[in-house]
Amino acid sequence: MVLGLGKRKLEESLTKTRRGFFGQVMQLLGTNDITDETWEDLEALLIQADVGVETTIGLVERLRERADQEHIMQARRLREVLREELLLLLPSDVPRDDLAPRLLTVILIVGVNGSGKTTTIAKLARYYRGKGKRVLLAAADTFRAAAIDQLKLWGGRVGVDVIAHAPGADPGAVVYDALQAAQSRGADILIVDTAGRLHTKYNLMQELKKIRSIMTKNVHRAPHETWLVLDATTGQNALLQARKFQEEVDVTGLIVAKLDSTAKGGAVFSIGKQLALPIRFVCTGEGIDDLAEFDPEAFVDGLFE
Repeated sequence: MVLGLGKRKLEESLTKTRRGFFGQVMQLLGTNDITDETWEDLEALLIQADVGVETTIGLVERLRERADQEHIMQARRLREVLREELLLLLPSDVPRDDLAPRLLTVILIVGVNGSGKTTTIAKLARYYRGKGKRVLLAAADTFRAAAIDQLKLWGGRVGVDVIAHAPGADPGAVVYDALQAAQSRGADILIVDTAGRLHTKYNLMQELKKIRSIMTKNVHRAPHETWLVLDATTGQNALLQARKFQEEVDVTGLIVAKLDSTAKGGAVFSIGKQLALPIRFVCTGEGIDDLAEFDPEAFVDGLFE
């Protein structure tokens, strides 16, 4: 389970979502009897909360089936059933900070520009440093000078070295140097930032594949994790991004950023249902410590509190 502090941060990050459309869902599931209008309103609210049309239709159908089977007549009794069904939409086998013991763990971070990728990397560095790990960062997003500078700034704040080249340099060369540095310095974890141009750009995907190839040639089975950072405020567009990256670069897990900035946190359910990828972490705020391991029960409970 998530530690108490992490669970509290996760629940607090859902304040806007809880007070937004999911708050309206809770009002709908009050003391009235269930009518056809109840189902229509519930479906509309879930779609507005960015749960997604396909996922919402399946969810409401399942709720109607259970209401019939369990003779549920009052909307209020649907709350617990809804909670149970929402929980089933999220992968239950979420890894718990269980990076396998090895000399060096290489984590590749991918995502489009503006998703919060660079600040998420800083939060991960802080998180693992807090667990006593020796962390090194690689600034392989060489297309934007700002990305390199930003990573260096964050690295300084969390006390982690950053391997970087000049803007416009070959990202593969940066990764190679970072792997060599991580091995020579005895680092436990190397976290690699990458370019985040739109996921529809062919060259970006080819570049990511090249980086992965360099990693594999220099460190056994690297990258050991490939985590995709998704911006929660983009709703269903985040799902489209996730599908594309999953097809191209073998994503092993997701990190949801900016969850505290949206009233439409329901996109997490469609992502969980349709991609079957574990959500590893959630960024719960703008601070460097605002990162929590994802816990499905804490997430769903945070919507119902």
